[in-house]
Amino acid sequence: MKTPPTVTALAERVSDTVRSVDVMWRAGLIPFPRLDEGLRSIRAVHRFGPFAGANLTAARRDPTAVGLVDELGPVTFHQLEIQSNALARAWSKRGLRQGSVVAALCRDHRWLVLAMLATGKLGARLLLMNTGFAQPQLADVAERENVAALVHDEEFTELLSTVSPGVERYLAWVEPDTDRDEGRTTPTMSELVSGTDGTAVSAPTKPGGFVLLTSGTTGTPKGAPRPQTSVFDSAQFLDRVPLRVGEATFMAAPLFHGTGLSQFILSFALGCTVVVRRKFDPEETLRAIAENRCSALVVVPTMLQRIVDLDPEVPKKYDTSSLRIVFAAGSALSPDLGNRTQQMFGDVLYNLYGSTEVAVATVATPQDWKQAPGTVGRVPVGCRVALYDEHNESITRSHVTGRVYVGSGLSFEGYTDGRQKDMIDGLLASGDVGHFDSDGLLFIDGRDDEMIVSGGENVYPIEVENLLVERDDVLEAAVLGVSDDDFGQRLNAYVVCSADADLDEETLREYVKENLARYKVPKRVVFLPELPRNATGKLLRNQLE
Repeated sequence: MKTPPTVTALAERVSDTVRSVDVMWRAGLIPFPRLDEGLRSIRAVHRFGPFAGANLTAARRDPTAVGLVDELGPVTFHQLEIQSNALARAWSKRGLRQGSVVAALCRDHRWLVLAMLATGKLGARLLLMNTGFAQPQLADVAERENVAALVHDEEFTELLSTVSPGVERYLAWVEPDTDRDEGRTTPTMSELVSGTDGTAVSAPTKPGGFVLLTSGTTGTPKGAPRPQTSVFDSAQFLDRVPLRVGEATFMAAPLFHGTGLSQFILSFALGCTVVVRRKFDPEETLRAIAENRCSALVVVPTMLQRIVDLDPEVPKKYDTSSLRIVFAAGSALSPDLGNRTQQMFGDVLYNLYGSTEVAVATVATPQDWKQAPGTVGRVPVGCRVALYDEHNESITRSHVTGRVYVGSGLSFEGYTDGRQKDMIDGLLASGDVGHFDSDGLLFIDGRDDEMIVSGGENVYPIEVENLLVERDDVLEAAVLGVSDDDFGQRLNAYVVCSADADLDEETLREYVKENLARYKVPKRVVFLPELPRNATGKLLRNQLE
């Protein structure tokens, strides 16, 4: 007799929960035999949300442990707890309450972290703004999301001129400047914290959650809310990435980005010290890893590119032997960049595939990468990935490209403006196309909307991009489809060369012709000093067209 689908689904959920508990126990999130501590941690997250709940647990575990290191120095979990209590009380006195939307336009530092903790304690909703937004985007998002208060670094003040004057403003990071101090009227978070009682606050009746904004390169970004997350969802990362309790993480990826935020939450939950800097610098990153003995580095691929492109003598100045994990996510990681990373740091590369909407899909471990450079790996516990053809039929054969659909406990339930993403069988469309190899490793072949048809053949630009960056004299490459009278569509390549390169257009066209099919040879090759990217490293393709 065939098993009913509901019974099968229940069995899968039970199996995932058992596996999740095992993963969390191995990572140290469920301490044995003190299971009561694990239950208190789960309760804290349920009451205060993932930010404040994780910090409260870490402060209870070891009040003297350093939770954060920024340019101002170290601060303990206990100090963060007291200061965020004070901030929550100060905001409450100024009218912010459960359900209020608090936007943050900040680089990575303690005041952003305190805002994250305080909104959880109020039950307010935190909206994380991209520091690369233009003025119209900021105003549109603030109005659409009904922002009540805006926390911002002083450097972004002029950008906010079009935001409604009814939105309360609070300064986060303030540059020391006596003349500017005298004329300042906006209250600083430092003033609020120092002038308010820091004793414990009562839990809200419901955590406020947070909203991530999609990192689209055109138009107004969409909001992807995370109203509540389960502690067990942490296993989706820990199943494939061996983060452990009490270590240190250098967070190069910005906290407003899904990559940085997810790993920040997880690091705090594990009681790890999180090291941040307001602006990314490749050598400073290596220095901070060495000084803080970081075991994990969280980056987007463009940051990783800048690190491996350093003069070979620079990395030799810093002892980075403490690194066990280089966690990369946010955009495609080319085989060449991944291989160079492994050569520099050893077998430590973990390549995550996901998005703001679907969160986690797959993770490639160092062993997966060595076996198949370029792979995004396998599905972790609690996640599902399936491929579908143009008729929405499931693809089960290996090496057959299809549209990628993902499901996980961290997937969102719809944009804040009410729009939904395409779904099949309860799985969300990622917007990408890919294939599984015969060993079950997933490869992303490109964006679904970037495929072109050239002379009747399907062509994905990423294949040509990866080939070009394999050359030592090519630092970066972007390939786009363009109209063509003879073939319908052709490719244009945009290339950034190394300083000592001696390249011309015909040399690169001939190189592609020697390695790929003729219809994949670029129609034009354009040389640029750099590729246009947004704050998270995503290529601004509309600026290349």
